[in-house]
Amino acid sequence: MDLLKIKDPSFLKGMTIPELEQLSEEIRTFLIEKLSVTGGHIGPNLGVVELTIALHACFNSPKDKLIWDVGHQSYVHKILTGRAAQFDTLRQFKGLCGFPKMVESEHDVWETGHSSTSLSAAMGMAIARDLKKESSYIVPIIGDGALTGGMALEALNHIGHEKKDMIVILNDNEMSIAPNVGALHSVLGRLRTAGKYQWVKDEMEYILKKIPAVGGKLASTAERVKDSLKYLLVSGMFFEELGFTYLGPVDGHNYEELFENLKYAKKTEGPVLLHVITKKGKGYQPAENDKIGTWHGTGPYKMETGDFVKPATAAPPAWSKLVSETVRKLARKDERIVAITPAMPVGSKLEGFASEFPDRMYDVGIAEQHAATVAAGLATQGMKPFLAIYSTFLQRAYDQVVHDICRQNLNVFLGIDRAGLVGADGETHQGVFDIAFLRHIPNMVLMMPKDENEGQHMVNTAIHYDQGPIAMRFPRGNGIGVPMDETLRNIPIGSWEVLKEGEDIAVLTFGTTIPMALEAAANLEKEGISVKVVNARFIKPLDEKMLKTILDQDLPILTIEEAILQGGFGSAVLEFVQNHGYFSARVDRMGIPDQFIEHGNVDLLLDEIGLTTQDTISKIKNLIQTKAKRI
Repeated sequence: MDLLKIKDPSFLKGMTIPELEQLSEEIRTFLIEKLSVTGGHIGPNLGVVELTIALHACFNSPKDKLIWDVGHQSYVHKILTGRAAQFDTLRQFKGLCGFPKMVESEHDVWETGHSSTSLSAAMGMAIARDLKKESSYIVPIIGDGALTGGMALEALNHIGHEKKDMIVILNDNEMSIAPNVGALHSVLGRLRTAGKYQWVKDEMEYILKKIPAVGGKLASTAERVKDSLKYLLVSGMFFEELGFTYLGPVDGHNYEELFENLKYAKKTEGPVLLHVITKKGKGYQPAENDKIGTWHGTGPYKMETGDFVKPATAAPPAWSKLVSETVRKLARKDERIVAITPAMPVGSKLEGFASEFPDRMYDVGIAEQHAATVAAGLATQGMKPFLAIYSTFLQRAYDQVVHDICRQNLNVFLGIDRAGLVGADGETHQGVFDIAFLRHIPNMVLMMPKDENEGQHMVNTAIHYDQGPIAMRFPRGNGIGVPMDETLRNIPIGSWEVLKEGEDIAVLTFGTTIPMALEAAANLEKEGISVKVVNARFIKPLDEKMLKTILDQDLPILTIEEAILQGGFGSAVLEFVQNHGYFSARVDRMGIPDQFIEHGNVDLLLDEIGLTTQDTISKIKNLIQTKAKRI
């Protein structure tokens, strides 16, 4: 079949199982080939080929709502809904999004990128359906990893209580990004090996109905027999106790089993949970053999061998590894240090720490709120918790940071990974809000290093800081390749660093935008404009002494940040200017505008939003001209 000619999934309804199996192989070949060039979430998508085809064959999208949790496994869905021709642009600037996107297709009924949201969204859609007296199937598809998220469990509880008609597909591949953890994972493990409970239960009910009902005693005995059977066959029956009809486990790569059970689910009233067992990476040996999540999402790779395409020259250390390995180094001398991650041990490069200190490393699953409060609890007992968390995932633990960590002024070190633009994963993963939602919280210290050498010293500073919470944000990718000091030192809290002296204007910036500021300053120097460039490495607290000196010299100020402008670092400088009576000061700001930034190459994104060297030069010239006019 020519996948590029697919317009919608209706063609599936007339296909035989052998034809569907052939289509499955064609889609796998297509994905392996296309993703070898663009990169992307190959493991999750190879694992849901048959499941996605079966869902579209059994339901009528978009009338029936297929809701993909996390959404990184929606590539097959995109192919079946007419987007195969766009896969050369996957996750690229102005190209096909790697997650469901409503503007792309009417079949994308829910946008996501973070886990554990599908069941709550499905409940909202089911309520709306019933209030509007409409008829449609609501089908959230959630992985066993996402099911460990607290929000998913809250939704299961509500759905089971309300008894809404809904078919929940549990896509169980025993992994999320990394191997799953937790008691619920153990429950699913027992379910996987328990056999088909529903079929045996139905057979028992049929047999019991054949027994003549001699009074209520036999009837109640029959019910007890059925209940005993239930607990014998499936230990705990977790989902049925929550109010769901449990079906499965089903082989997610067997069309006959999938169709049989989906047909049964459609006839069943109330909420149904269909437990589907799939193989992550199925059909591509390197991805199938992956045990730690390397093939969950990748860059380009060599299709024939599975080798990843690497830069021609050795790259500087990855930021994630620099931070985790510095924490590991310090942990050898400080037994208080405990590392915590919400299901990101690989992404946060904590494998080395976990190997050396298994008793001091905790992966709590997709449970960011829980992770933050566990860290707070550790800190109350004199420990030094290091919470390794992506900026975009820290958003999910905001209340715990406010209520449990900062309000109690606890010594928690937040390592905020992927701060700033991250590129290909787009809107849901751009780490641009953390400054705005952390800066205003009392007791919080927030910093960002200019390079990896300063980064290791900041980690050391954070570990030894004992006056409350402290956070260090750092970008995705690798450092810039500076020499590394052998001896770690502390950086004075709230201290800035002058990188270049200047007499006409001061640029205050930090982290990834420092090279841009220095380049702009060097170019302007040739035009006779003297620019002072300051590494404003502490976003909170500000270096008030240096800032007052700059303002007393009547220098215009330009702030630059790879973060949202509203409530950001530039806002902090403006607040300082107003609070200290510098009413004639000229301050301008550069940063992320008031919009969600889509996926694409970071340099192209920065150019589109006006955060480049040339934009910096223009801003500086405008500020200086304003000063000249005033004089």
